[in-house]
Amino acid sequence: MSGHNKWSTIKRKKGALDAKRSKIFSRIVKEIMVAVKEGGPDPNGNPRLRVAIGNAKGVNMPKDNILRAINKAQGEGANFEEITFEGYGPGGVAIFVECLTDNHKRTVSDVRSYFTKRNGTLGTNGSLNFIFDRKGIFEIVVSKINLEELELDLIDAGAQDIDVESDSEMITITTSMEDFKKMSDKLESLKVEVENAQLKRIPNSTKEVDIGTARSILKLVDLFEEHDDVQDVYHNLEITDDLAKALEEE
Repeated sequence: MSGHNKWSTIKRKKGALDAKRSKIFSRIVKEIMVAVKEGGPDPNGNPRLRVAIGNAKGVNMPKDNILRAINKAQGEGANFEEITFEGYGPGGVAIFVECLTDNHKRTVSDVRSYFTKRNGTLGTNGSLNFIFDRKGIFEIVVSKINLEELELDLIDAGAQDIDVESDSEMITITTSMEDFKKMSDKLESLKVEVENAQLKRIPNSTKEVDIGTARSILKLVDLFEEHDDVQDVYHNLEITDDLAKALEEE
């Protein structure tokens, strides 16, 4: 199991994702609004909106919330700007932060202060391009797919990796960024219900640090994730077996 998936599994076990459900809803509402402003309110002609609505359904967001977000985006609602930050946390672990904000100065100030207070360093945009690759990530509940029957279809649609988490109920499918839409369309045609579909930044190399430093890094990641302007945070911390055990015991 990759470090990214291992960390996701640990958070699911600890209930961290459920505890942050309101934050997840907020993130998806912003994504819906940006998608509508970018490509219109019809999901049939707007792939980004279609994916956002699918993610909303995957976390059981009420239909009324989805419709309100679409309607608000067509009115005089807030205009969100997409900005990213790249830097290093303790131990030289790379951290990439993606934001949607209606106040550029506030977000820049807060992100910079978080790096500084937690012994990190904010870098320049593009400085981490050699560490992270953008990949399509699709998460599906094991019970909602017959993998043996569909595996060849998924490979034909661009699946680079199909990860069945032995200690979780999720299947994670990874594609190239270019094959994201192809896989999305294939899963839709196969009537496979996707819990979450997203372009994510996956590290092509990881960095191992001691458990104390790792905890400091993950506290910084949590700090970013709790900020209202932050959509996603990525890092290249190696989740070793010893670290995973220590985190599960907390």
